Amino acid sequence: MDGDDHEYEHSPLSGTFSRDGESVDVEIYRFFGTQDRWRLGVIDLSSGGSTVWQETYATDQEAYDAFTAMVDASGLAPFIGWRPEALN
Repeated sequence: MDGDDHEYEHSPLSGTFSRDGESVDVEIYRFFGTQDRWRLGVIDLSSGGSTVWQETYATDQEAYDAFTAMVDASGLAPFIGWRPEALN
């Protein structure tokens, strides 16, 4: 989210999402008191790193669906910090 002094409205679809022992925080938000399009961000709870979509969404459900489609295709790996591969 940007560093300006804005208040945000968070979707009820925001929150912790877990799969395969990993968890991220899904943030779906827009400027408070507006009808702006929804924004989507994902925070890695273990490292604090974040991924923010450039695209905006007409509804909070569309934003959540974009997140779950990516998780279904790639798992949570794109959102989780670098992890070394096991050595043989």
